[in-house]
Amino acid sequence: MGICITNTLAVLPGKGAHDVGRHDIYVDGTDIVGIDESPAGFVATETIDGTRRLTIPGLVNAHTHTYMSMMRNAADDLAFTDWLFGTIVPIEDKLEPEDAYWGALLSQVEMIRTGTTCFNDMPMFVDQIARATRESGMRAVLARGLQGDAYDRDDFRLAQTMEARRENADCDRMAFRLGPHAPYTCGPDYLRMISDVAREEGMGIHIHIAESQDENDNMWAQHHCTPVEYVRDAGIFEAPTIAAHCVRVNESDRAILAENGVSVATNPASNMKLGNGFAPVPELMAAGVNVCLGTDGAASNNAQNMFREMGLLALIHKGTHDTPQCVSADEVFDMATINCARALGLPTGAIEVGRKADLVLLDLDAPSLTPLGNAVAALAYSANGGEVADVIIDGKVVMRGRELLTVDEELLRHEIARICQRLGLA
Repeated sequence: MGICITNTLAVLPGKGAHDVGRHDIYVDGTDIVGIDESPAGFVATETIDGTRRLTIPGLVNAHTHTYMSMMRNAADDLAFTDWLFGTIVPIEDKLEPEDAYWGALLSQVEMIRTGTTCFNDMPMFVDQIARATRESGMRAVLARGLQGDAYDRDDFRLAQTMEARRENADCDRMAFRLGPHAPYTCGPDYLRMISDVAREEGMGIHIHIAESQDENDNMWAQHHCTPVEYVRDAGIFEAPTIAAHCVRVNESDRAILAENGVSVATNPASNMKLGNGFAPVPELMAAGVNVCLGTDGAASNNAQNMFREMGLLALIHKGTHDTPQCVSADEVFDMATINCARALGLPTGAIEVGRKADLVLLDLDAPSLTPLGNAVAALAYSANGGEVADVIIDGKVVMRGRELLTVDEELLRHEIARICQRLGLA
Protein backbone atom coordinates (compact mmCIF):
# COMPACT_ATOMS: atom_id res chain seq x y z
CA MET A 1 0.00 0.00 0.00
CA GLY A 2 1.38 3.40 -0.97
CA ILE A 3 0.77 6.56 1.04
CA CYS A 4 1.74 10.03 -0.13
CA ILE A 5 1.76 12.91 2.36
CA THR A 6 1.79 16.07 0.28
CA ASN A 7 3.12 19.55 1.05
CA THR A 8 3.62 18.89 4.74
CA LEU A 9 5.84 20.86 7.08
CA ALA A 10 8.21 18.12 8.24
CA VAL A 11 10.97 17.78 10.82
CA LEU A 12 13.91 16.01 9.16
CA PRO A 13 17.36 15.23 10.56
CA GLY A 14 19.92 17.99 10.30
CA LYS A 15 23.42 18.80 11.46
CA GLY A 16 22.89 20.12 14.98
CA ALA A 17 19.46 21.69 14.52
CA HIS A 18 16.76 19.77 12.69
CA ASP A 19 15.80 20.61 9.11
CA VAL A 20 12.23 21.91 9.02
CA GLY A 21 10.60 22.59 5.66
CA ARG A 22 7.87 21.70 3.20
CA HIS A 23 8.12 18.19 1.78
CA ASP A 24 6.24 15.37 0.11
CA ILE A 25 6.76 12.03 1.87
CA TYR A 26 6.26 8.69 0.11
CA VAL A 27 5.50 5.48 2.00
CA ASP A 28 5.41 2.06 0.37
CA GLY A 29 4.60 -0.98 2.46
CA THR A 30 6.23 -0.42 5.85
CA ASP A 31 8.98 1.98 4.75
CA ILE A 32 9.64 5.58 3.82
CA VAL A 33 10.71 5.24 0.17
CA GLY A 34 10.95 8.84 -0.97
CA ILE A 35 11.13 12.45 0.17
CA ASP A 36 10.11 15.04 -2.43
CA GLU A 37 10.78 12.61 -5.30
CA SER A 38 8.38 9.79 -6.10
CA PRO A 39 10.21 6.46 -6.53
CA ALA A 40 9.93 4.74 -9.89
CA GLY A 41 6.76 2.71 -10.09
CA PHE A 42 5.28 4.16 -6.90
CA VAL A 43 1.47 4.12 -6.78
CA ALA A 44 -0.34 5.99 -4.00
CA THR A 45 -3.45 4.25 -2.72
CA GLU A 46 -3.95 7.04 -0.17
CA THR A 47 -3.00 10.70 -0.33
CA ILE A 48 -2.91 12.82 2.82
CA ASP A 49 -3.00 16.60 2.44
CA GLY A 50 -0.26 17.84 4.74
CA THR A 51 -0.76 21.55 4.11
CA ARG A 52 -1.99 22.25 7.66
CA ARG A 53 0.01 19.46 9.29
CA LEU A 54 3.40 19.24 10.97
CA THR A 55 4.85 15.78 10.33
CA ILE A 56 7.36 14.30 12.77
CA PRO A 57 8.84 10.85 13.33
CA GLY A 58 6.73 8.93 15.82
CA LEU A 59 7.87 9.43 19.40
CA VAL A 60 9.51 6.46 21.13
CA ASN A 61 8.83 5.84 24.82
CA ALA A 62 12.11 4.40 26.12
CA HIS A 63 10.78 3.09 29.45
CA THR A 64 7.30 2.24 30.68
CA HIS A 65 5.10 -0.41 32.29
CA THR A 66 1.97 -0.33 30.14
CA TYR A 67 -0.06 -2.79 32.24
CA MET A 68 -0.12 -0.26 35.11
CA SER A 69 -2.59 2.16 33.55
CA MET A 70 -5.47 1.08 35.82
CA MET A 71 -3.28 2.14 38.78
CA ARG A 72 -3.30 5.74 37.59
CA ASN A 73 -4.05 8.13 40.49
CA ALA A 74 -4.10 5.24 42.96
CA ALA A 75 -0.79 5.64 44.81
CA ASP A 76 0.13 9.29 45.08
CA ASP A 77 2.22 11.47 47.39
CA LEU A 78 4.03 8.49 48.92
CA ALA A 79 7.70 7.84 49.59
CA PHE A 80 9.23 5.54 46.96
CA THR A 81 9.45 2.42 49.15
CA ASP A 82 5.90 2.97 50.48
CA TRP A 83 4.66 3.56 46.95
CA LEU A 84 6.28 0.40 45.56
CA PHE A 85 6.14 -2.17 48.34
CA GLY A 86 3.22 -0.78 50.36
CA THR A 87 0.81 0.03 47.54
CA ILE A 88 1.80 -1.06 44.03
CA VAL A 89 3.04 -4.58 44.77
CA PRO A 90 -0.15 -5.48 46.71
CA ILE A 91 -2.23 -4.32 43.75
CA GLU A 92 -0.04 -6.31 41.35
CA ASP A 93 -0.56 -9.41 43.49
CA LYS A 94 -4.29 -9.19 42.69
CA LEU A 95 -3.86 -8.81 38.93
CA GLU A 96 -5.15 -11.46 36.56
CA PRO A 97 -3.60 -11.97 33.11
CA GLU A 98 -6.60 -10.41 31.35
CA ASP A 99 -6.20 -7.28 33.51
CA ALA A 100 -2.73 -6.73 32.06
CA TYR A 101 -4.10 -6.96 28.51
CA TRP A 102 -6.71 -4.24 29.09
CA GLY A 103 -4.26 -2.09 31.07
CA ALA A 104 -1.69 -2.30 28.28
CA LEU A 105 -4.30 -1.51 25.65
CA LEU A 106 -5.35 1.61 27.58
CA SER A 107 -1.73 2.79 27.78
CA GLN A 108 -1.27 2.17 24.08
CA VAL A 109 -4.39 4.15 23.19
CA GLU A 110 -3.07 7.06 25.25
CA MET A 111 0.32 6.83 23.58
CA ILE A 112 -1.08 6.72 20.05
CA ARG A 113 -3.35 9.67 20.74
CA THR A 114 -0.34 11.68 21.98
CA GLY A 115 2.03 10.80 19.15
CA THR A 116 4.00 7.82 20.47
CA THR A 117 4.37 5.00 17.96
CA CYS A 118 6.82 2.71 19.79
CA PHE A 119 7.46 1.81 23.44
CA ASN A 120 10.02 -0.14 25.47
CA ASP A 121 8.07 -2.03 28.12
CA MET A 122 8.86 -4.02 31.26
CA PRO A 123 5.63 -5.89 31.97
CA MET A 124 4.13 -8.70 33.94
CA PHE A 125 2.12 -11.14 31.78
CA VAL A 126 4.25 -10.46 28.71
CA ASP A 127 1.98 -12.57 26.49
CA GLN A 128 -0.96 -10.27 27.26
CA ILE A 129 1.02 -7.14 26.43
CA ALA A 130 2.05 -8.75 23.14
CA ARG A 131 -1.63 -9.49 22.45
CA ALA A 132 -2.55 -5.84 23.06
CA THR A 133 0.31 -4.65 20.85
CA ARG A 134 -0.82 -6.81 17.96
CA GLU A 135 -4.29 -5.27 18.19
CA SER A 136 -3.32 -1.61 18.65
CA GLY A 137 -0.82 -1.63 15.79
CA MET A 138 1.99 -0.13 17.86
CA ARG A 139 5.66 -1.03 17.67
CA ALA A 140 7.08 -2.43 20.92
CA VAL A 141 10.09 -3.93 22.62
CA LEU A 142 8.98 -6.14 25.51
CA ALA A 143 11.11 -7.27 28.45
CA ARG A 144 9.19 -9.25 31.05
CA GLY A 145 10.33 -8.19 34.55
CA LEU A 146 12.70 -10.77 36.05
CA GLN A 147 14.03 -11.25 39.57
CA GLY A 148 15.88 -13.88 41.53
CA ASP A 149 19.10 -14.89 43.31
CA ALA A 150 20.36 -18.14 41.79
CA TYR A 151 21.88 -19.05 38.45
CA ASP A 152 18.67 -20.77 37.34
CA ARG A 153 17.93 -21.22 33.64
CA ASP A 154 14.62 -22.86 34.55
CA ASP A 155 13.35 -19.60 36.02
CA PHE A 156 9.64 -19.42 35.13
CA ARG A 157 9.70 -15.70 34.31
CA LEU A 158 12.55 -16.20 31.88
CA ALA A 159 10.61 -19.08 30.30
CA GLN A 160 7.61 -16.77 29.82
CA THR A 161 9.82 -14.26 28.01
CA MET A 162 11.28 -16.84 25.65
CA GLU A 163 7.87 -18.36 24.91
CA ALA A 164 6.36 -14.96 24.09
CA ARG A 165 9.32 -14.29 21.83
CA ARG A 166 8.73 -17.54 19.94
CA GLU A 167 4.97 -17.04 19.69
CA ASN A 168 5.34 -13.52 18.26
CA ALA A 169 8.24 -14.15 15.90
CA ASP A 170 5.88 -13.48 12.98
CA CYS A 171 5.17 -9.88 14.09
CA ASP A 172 7.87 -7.53 12.81
CA ARG A 173 6.55 -4.73 15.04
CA MET A 174 7.60 -6.60 18.19
CA ALA A 175 11.02 -7.41 19.61
CA PHE A 176 11.98 -8.87 22.97
CA ARG A 177 14.63 -8.12 25.58
CA LEU A 178 15.46 -9.58 28.96
CA GLY A 179 14.28 -7.46 31.88
CA PRO A 180 16.11 -8.05 35.18
CA HIS A 181 14.11 -5.71 37.38
CA ALA A 182 16.78 -3.93 39.43
CA PRO A 183 19.95 -4.50 41.46
CA TYR A 184 17.92 -4.72 44.67
CA THR A 185 15.71 -7.56 43.34
CA CYS A 186 18.35 -9.55 41.44
CA GLY A 187 21.35 -11.30 42.95
CA PRO A 188 24.72 -11.32 41.13
CA ASP A 189 24.39 -14.98 40.11
CA TYR A 190 20.96 -14.33 38.64
CA LEU A 191 22.24 -11.29 36.75
CA ARG A 192 25.13 -13.34 35.39
CA MET A 193 22.66 -15.95 34.14
CA ILE A 194 20.58 -13.26 32.42
CA SER A 195 23.72 -11.85 30.80
CA ASP A 196 24.72 -15.29 29.51
CA VAL A 197 21.27 -15.95 28.03
CA ALA A 198 21.13 -12.49 26.45
CA ARG A 199 24.45 -12.97 24.68
CA GLU A 200 23.60 -16.50 23.54
CA GLU A 201 20.21 -15.44 22.20
CA GLY A 202 21.33 -12.12 20.72
CA MET A 203 18.99 -10.17 22.97
CA GLY A 204 19.31 -6.80 24.68
CA ILE A 205 18.63 -5.98 28.34
CA HIS A 206 16.25 -3.50 30.00
CA ILE A 207 16.86 -2.78 33.70
CA HIS A 208 16.20 -0.15 36.40
CA ILE A 209 19.41 1.24 37.92
CA ALA A 210 20.12 3.84 40.63
CA GLU A 211 16.56 5.13 40.82
CA SER A 212 16.72 6.38 44.43
CA GLN A 213 19.16 7.36 47.14
CA ASP A 214 17.92 4.47 49.28
CA GLU A 215 18.92 2.05 46.54
CA ASN A 216 22.43 3.50 46.47
CA ASP A 217 22.76 3.54 50.26
CA ASN A 218 21.60 -0.06 50.60
CA MET A 219 23.85 -1.22 47.80
CA TRP A 220 26.86 0.40 49.45
CA ALA A 221 25.97 -1.07 52.85
CA GLN A 222 25.51 -4.58 51.46
CA HIS A 223 28.06 -4.77 48.63
CA HIS A 224 30.39 -1.76 49.02
CA CYS A 225 29.74 -0.58 45.47
CA THR A 226 27.28 1.53 43.48
CA PRO A 227 24.34 -0.04 41.62
CA VAL A 228 26.11 0.66 38.32
CA GLU A 229 29.25 -1.13 39.51
CA TYR A 230 27.19 -4.04 40.86
CA VAL A 231 25.39 -4.55 37.57
CA ARG A 232 28.58 -4.16 35.52
CA ASP A 233 30.45 -6.70 37.64
CA ALA A 234 27.58 -9.18 37.17
CA GLY A 235 28.03 -8.98 33.38
CA ILE A 236 24.83 -7.19 32.41
CA PHE A 237 26.60 -4.60 30.28
CA GLU A 238 28.08 -7.35 28.10
CA ALA A 239 24.75 -7.25 26.22
CA PRO A 240 23.18 -4.08 24.72
CA THR A 241 21.55 -2.41 27.72
CA ILE A 242 18.96 0.28 28.37
CA ALA A 243 19.17 1.46 31.98
CA ALA A 244 16.07 3.23 33.25
CA HIS A 245 16.34 6.22 35.61
CA CYS A 246 20.05 6.47 36.60
CA VAL A 247 19.11 9.32 38.91
CA ARG A 248 21.92 8.68 41.41
CA VAL A 249 24.97 8.12 39.22
CA ASN A 250 28.31 9.74 40.06
CA GLU A 251 31.09 10.69 37.68
CA SER A 252 32.65 7.22 37.81
CA ASP A 253 29.26 5.60 37.14
CA ARG A 254 28.71 7.85 34.14
CA ALA A 255 32.08 6.86 32.72
CA ILE A 256 31.19 3.17 33.17
CA LEU A 257 27.89 3.64 31.35
CA ALA A 258 29.61 5.44 28.47
CA GLU A 259 32.46 2.92 28.19
CA ASN A 260 29.97 0.05 27.99
CA GLY A 261 27.63 1.70 25.48
CA VAL A 262 24.71 1.71 27.92
CA SER A 263 21.76 3.89 26.93
CA VAL A 264 19.99 5.71 29.77
CA ALA A 265 16.21 6.21 29.76
CA THR A 266 15.42 9.26 31.87
CA ASN A 267 11.89 9.64 33.30
CA PRO A 268 11.54 13.16 34.69
CA ALA A 269 7.88 13.14 35.78
CA SER A 270 8.13 9.80 37.60
CA ASN A 271 11.42 10.67 39.29
CA MET A 272 10.05 13.99 40.54
CA LYS A 273 6.72 12.56 41.65
CA LEU A 274 8.40 9.87 43.77
CA GLY A 275 10.85 12.37 45.21
CA ASN A 276 13.87 10.59 43.74
CA GLY A 277 15.45 13.67 42.21
CA PHE A 278 16.73 14.57 38.76
CA ALA A 279 18.91 12.38 36.58
CA PRO A 280 22.15 14.24 35.69
CA VAL A 281 21.22 14.43 32.02
CA PRO A 282 23.69 17.15 30.97
CA GLU A 283 26.52 15.29 32.71
CA LEU A 284 25.48 11.99 31.11
CA MET A 285 25.49 13.65 27.70
CA ALA A 286 28.88 15.21 28.37
CA ALA A 287 30.23 11.76 29.27
CA GLY A 288 29.07 10.42 25.90
CA VAL A 289 26.05 8.43 27.09
CA ASN A 290 23.13 7.99 24.70
CA VAL A 291 20.24 9.52 26.67
CA CYS A 292 16.64 8.58 25.85
CA LEU A 293 13.30 9.70 27.23
CA GLY A 294 10.53 7.63 28.80
CA THR A 295 7.38 8.09 30.85
CA ASP A 296 7.63 5.15 33.29
CA GLY A 297 4.27 3.57 34.18
CA ALA A 298 1.02 5.42 34.81
CA ALA A 299 1.19 4.42 38.48
CA SER A 300 4.08 6.83 39.02
CA ASN A 301 3.72 9.45 36.30
CA ASN A 302 0.54 9.45 35.95
CA ALA A 303 0.45 9.78 32.16
CA GLN A 304 1.87 8.09 29.08
CA ASN A 305 2.30 11.38 27.22
CA MET A 306 5.75 11.93 25.74
CA PHE A 307 5.02 15.58 24.94
CA ARG A 308 4.63 16.18 28.67
CA GLU A 309 7.99 14.48 29.26
CA MET A 310 9.70 16.53 26.56
CA GLY A 311 8.43 19.73 28.12
CA LEU A 312 9.62 18.73 31.58
CA LEU A 313 13.02 17.56 30.36
CA ALA A 314 13.57 20.74 28.38
CA LEU A 315 12.90 22.89 31.46
CA ILE A 316 14.14 20.97 34.50
CA HIS A 317 17.86 21.09 33.83
CA LYS A 318 17.80 24.75 32.88
CA GLY A 319 16.57 25.38 36.41
CA THR A 320 18.88 22.95 38.21
CA HIS A 321 21.94 24.16 36.27
CA ASP A 322 21.09 27.89 36.23
CA THR A 323 21.45 28.24 32.47
CA PRO A 324 18.88 28.39 29.64
CA GLN A 325 21.47 26.81 27.33
CA CYS A 326 21.22 23.50 29.23
CA VAL A 327 19.52 20.71 27.22
CA SER A 328 18.12 22.31 24.08
CA ALA A 329 14.80 21.63 22.36
CA ASP A 330 16.64 19.86 19.53
CA GLU A 331 18.43 17.60 22.01
CA VAL A 332 15.17 16.80 23.81
CA PHE A 333 13.46 15.93 20.53
CA ASP A 334 16.33 13.57 19.68
CA MET A 335 15.97 11.93 23.10
CA ALA A 336 12.33 11.21 22.29
CA THR A 337 13.01 9.88 18.79
CA ILE A 338 16.32 8.91 17.20
CA ASN A 339 18.22 8.31 20.47
CA CYS A 340 15.54 5.84 21.57
CA ALA A 341 15.56 4.11 18.19
CA ARG A 342 19.34 3.82 18.40
CA ALA A 343 19.14 2.35 21.90
CA LEU A 344 16.57 -0.23 20.82
CA GLY A 345 18.28 -1.05 17.54
CA LEU A 346 15.22 -0.06 15.52
CA PRO A 347 15.10 1.53 12.03
CA THR A 348 12.74 4.27 13.24
CA GLY A 349 13.08 7.65 14.93
CA ALA A 350 13.67 9.88 11.90
CA ILE A 351 12.05 10.85 8.61
CA GLU A 352 14.59 9.37 6.20
CA VAL A 353 14.39 7.11 3.18
CA GLY A 354 14.86 3.50 4.28
CA ARG A 355 13.48 3.95 7.79
CA LYS A 356 10.18 2.51 8.92
CA ALA A 357 7.16 4.68 8.28
CA ASP A 358 6.27 5.58 11.86
CA LEU A 359 4.92 9.09 11.37
CA VAL A 360 2.82 11.53 13.38
CA LEU A 361 0.92 14.47 11.90
CA LEU A 362 0.03 17.39 14.17
CA ASP A 363 -2.67 19.97 13.48
CA LEU A 364 -1.03 23.31 12.74
CA ASP A 365 -4.31 25.08 13.49
CA ALA A 366 -4.17 24.01 17.15
CA PRO A 367 -3.96 27.04 19.49
CA SER A 368 -0.83 25.63 21.15
CA LEU A 369 0.97 25.68 17.79
CA THR A 370 -0.20 29.16 16.80
CA PRO A 371 1.99 30.94 15.89
CA LEU A 372 4.39 28.10 15.20
CA GLY A 373 7.71 29.93 15.15
CA ASN A 374 10.52 27.41 15.64
CA ALA A 375 8.81 24.05 15.07
CA VAL A 376 11.16 21.98 17.22
CA ALA A 377 10.93 24.49 20.07
CA ALA A 378 7.14 24.30 19.73
CA LEU A 379 7.30 20.50 20.11
CA ALA A 380 9.37 20.80 23.30
CA TYR A 381 7.76 23.84 24.93
CA SER A 382 4.27 24.35 23.47
CA ALA A 383 2.74 21.08 22.31
CA ASN A 384 0.75 18.92 24.72
CA GLY A 385 -0.18 15.93 22.56
CA GLY A 386 -3.71 17.10 21.88
CA GLU A 387 -2.51 18.43 18.52
CA VAL A 388 -1.95 14.90 17.16
CA ALA A 389 -4.39 14.30 14.28
CA ASP A 390 -3.03 11.37 12.29
CA VAL A 391 -0.71 8.49 13.17
CA ILE A 392 0.99 6.03 10.82
CA ILE A 393 2.82 3.01 12.25
CA ASP A 394 4.75 0.55 10.11
CA GLY A 395 3.17 2.11 7.03
CA LYS A 396 -0.42 1.69 8.26
CA VAL A 397 -2.76 4.50 9.30
CA VAL A 398 -3.88 3.70 12.87
CA MET A 399 -5.43 7.11 13.61
CA ARG A 400 -7.01 9.40 11.02
CA GLY A 401 -8.47 12.79 11.91
CA ARG A 402 -8.25 11.87 15.62
CA GLU A 403 -10.34 8.73 15.01
CA LEU A 404 -8.53 5.66 16.34
CA LEU A 405 -8.97 2.83 13.85
CA THR A 406 -7.60 -0.18 15.73
CA VAL A 407 -9.22 -0.20 19.19
CA ASP A 408 -12.83 -0.15 20.40
CA GLU A 409 -12.40 2.59 23.00
CA GLU A 410 -15.91 2.28 24.43
CA LEU A 411 -15.36 -1.40 25.19
CA LEU A 412 -11.93 -0.57 26.59
CA ARG A 413 -13.36 1.96 29.06
CA HIS A 414 -15.98 -0.55 30.15
CA GLU A 415 -13.39 -3.25 30.84
CA ILE A 416 -11.07 -0.88 32.73
CA ALA A 417 -13.98 0.22 34.94
CA ARG A 418 -14.81 -3.42 35.67
CA ILE A 419 -11.21 -4.24 36.60
CA CYS A 420 -10.85 -1.17 38.82
CA GLN A 421 -14.07 -2.10 40.63
CA ARG A 422 -12.73 -5.58 41.37
CA LEU A 423 -9.35 -4.25 42.52
CA GLY A 424 -10.93 -1.61 44.74
CA LEU A 425 -9.52 1.23 42.63
CA ALA A 426 -12.81 2.66 41.36
